[in-house]
Amino acid sequence: MAQAPLRVGLLGYGVAGRYFHAPLIAATPGLRLDAVVTRDPERREQVRAEHPDARLADDADQLWQAADRLDLIVVATPNRQHVPTARAAVAAGLPVVVDKPLAPTAAEGRALVEEAKTAGVPLTVFQNRRWDGDFLTVRRLVEAGELGRVARFESRFERWRPAIKPGWRESAAPGEAGGALFDLGAHLVDQAVQLFGPVTRVYAEVDRRRPGAEVDDDAFVALTHAGGVHSHLWMSAVTAQLGPRLRVLGDRAAYTTYGLDPQEAALRAGGRPGTPGWGEVDPDRYGRLGVDGELRAVPTEAGRYQDFYAQVAAAVRDGAPLPVDPAEAVDVVALIELAHRAAAEGATLPVPPLT
Repeated sequence: MAQAPLRVGLLGYGVAGRYFHAPLIAATPGLRLDAVVTRDPERREQVRAEHPDARLADDADQLWQAADRLDLIVVATPNRQHVPTARAAVAAGLPVVVDKPLAPTAAEGRALVEEAKTAGVPLTVFQNRRWDGDFLTVRRLVEAGELGRVARFESRFERWRPAIKPGWRESAAPGEAGGALFDLGAHLVDQAVQLFGPVTRVYAEVDRRRPGAEVDDDAFVALTHAGGVHSHLWMSAVTAQLGPRLRVLGDRAAYTTYGLDPQEAALRAGGRPGTPGWGEVDPDRYGRLGVDGELRAVPTEAGRYQDFYAQVAAAVRDGAPLPVDPAEAVDVVALIELAHRAAAEGATLPVPPLT
């Protein structure tokens, strides 16, 4: 007899909720988008059109008051609401997925993780770009020794957005965790640590380039890993010509690839995992492996954002491992905080013991 799907309550229907979480939940066997919390009239109409079987709620309290009607909570609210909303879910005994960054500060994130652990409630973080096709390809090449001993990892998440858009991401209020370093760096720092392990030193340059900008819109972070690899990470809203998305330099070969993983664009266009060609890039966009003069195209692995929620479902239902250890997400926030401090002090800073 088939098990009933896990009932999911989604808080927030902005970019993250509408284009990432809702469609991925709907496409995951064993999950059902049961409720969406949003007061915005336009977003409520979008929910009705795109997920007509989901019930609408004005605020999270309506979910906590009927917690027995749900099996999982997804927090896709503005960053300032991540911790209090996740804490409320934990108090209600509901497993919870929190969008990145987990918290505005590592201290708040660490306390949340401990609270969930003490309560025995599963908590994980949506670090979806661990399932980007280019990242999966680099991980495979590194682990297979195709590059030899890696010396430097370069990663860019760059955009050309010279006009400031209104919204919390552009707010200087500390609790918002706005700016490029928190927004884009949460992905790049996480990927670097996943590939090359613990970090011992951090250097950063963090700037506001656009007139009137309240938060950083152009940043560079250099991480020194305990194993000797240097990760150089760029994140920017003011890049008129984009650099390589990833470049990895080893003592045997290098690998370079351009362009973002296609899954976000596909989700925004209404695509869903499971359709033919999902997550694939055209052969003319394959990265190149080798040395100059002797390069070969390497097929990019298909991106698999759907794996995140498949693993969440298995964790909630069967006790399988969570897709992202929340302690790792706390470490990412700690490194971002340290990068901000390094930039402010104009110094390379040692990394204290993390979680």
